[in-house]
Amino acid sequence: MDNLFVLLFLVSGLALLVGLIKPGLVLRWIPESERNRKKVAMYFGSAVVVFVILTGVTADPSEEIAADDKETEVEEAPDQEVEAEEEAAREEAEREAEEEAAREEAEREAEEEAAREEAEREAEEEAAREEAEREAEEEAAREEAEREAEEEAAREEAEREAEEEAAREEAEREAEEEAAREEAEREAEEEAAREEAEREAEEEAAREEAEREAEEEAAREEAEREAEEEAAREEAEREAEEEAAREEAEREAEEEAAREEAEEADDGATTSQQQAVRMAEDYLNYTAFSKSGLIDQLEFEGFDNGDAAYAVENIDVDWRAQAVLSAESYINYTAFSKSGLVQQLEFEGFSNSDASYAVENIDVDWREQAVLSAQNYLDYTSFSRSGLIEQLEFEGFSNADATHAVDAVGL
Repeated sequence: MDNLFVLLFLVSGLALLVGLIKPGLVLRWIPESERNRKKVAMYFGSAVVVFVILTGVTADPSEEIAADDKETEVEEAPDQEVEAEEEAAREEAEREAEEEAAREEAEREAEEEAAREEAEREAEEEAAREEAEREAEEEAAREEAEREAEEEAAREEAEREAEEEAAREEAEREAEEEAAREEAEREAEEEAAREEAEREAEEEAAREEAEREAEEEAAREEAEREAEEEAAREEAEREAEEEAAREEAEREAEEEAAREEAEEADDGATTSQQQAVRMAEDYLNYTAFSKSGLIDQLEFEGFDNGDAAYAVENIDVDWRAQAVLSAESYINYTAFSKSGLVQQLEFEGFSNSDASYAVENIDVDWREQAVLSAQNYLDYTSFSRSGLIEQLEFEGFSNADATHAVDAVGL
């Protein structure tokens, strides 16, 4: 038995030596990841210790062998039965000793197995703990790397958004500046167009005023010519009457002259006043005048203010009807708004009430007048749509009529 334990001791020692050099050769029954020198020392180191102990326990002591030899020599003639009993007792003792040793060996092996299992469990737990710690460290490192990557990505995203925001603000600022520049240019162009329109409107008004004055001058000349013809006719008639009167009798002429003088004295009117009355009636027969306008015309014809005023006060005339006739005359040759025509009649000397009455009592389509006025403006100058609407409103047309007129002329 002791030779067996010695052999096992030698094998375990050899395995321990080889395992410390190359653990994979002697630990083939366990997973490759657990083949290390620590496991070799745990398994084969324990085996070497155990087999050394077993070899020592099972070896026969040399002193006991020597004592037995002496007793055999002294007892030369032992009894067969005594020897048999002693032999049986010895064998029984040896058997019991072997059983006791086997029991102790089994207990020791069980304890060693338990210790080995405990060591293996602790080693596995230690390895698992180390693996868990390593995995935890790797997980922490991975999380830290992910966190840093996320922070870096967030920082880059923030920088990119900041750059985009700055670029957007710059673009908006440039767009606002461009819009302001365009607005300033547009306003400058509109202002220039408005000034041009006002200038052209003033020129047109001056041109119209000149035309009106020319027409009035022509009318005055026509009136003067007709007045001269009428005066010549009257003069011829008067001369014929005078000739007849002379032929009848100087007496009757004298009586007639006396009668005329008496009539003049009774009427309280001078010959000049009578002539002024007659000329005022002639003017009103072919054209319309206001009261002040007719006085001005008579003064233009050479009558003094007193005779002209006398004539205007002593003729049968409806000044409101004259305002209506004058309004119709203006509408026949040019376009007016309602308020513009009232102002024109007031300029001609009619009162505001007569001018307003005239405007309300003529047959006129003010929307059509707006269209005609818009076309007149476009015939001599250029306008934008809004500029022409403003000009028509300035002339007194309503916004609705001005807008309709601009639409009608295709602007």
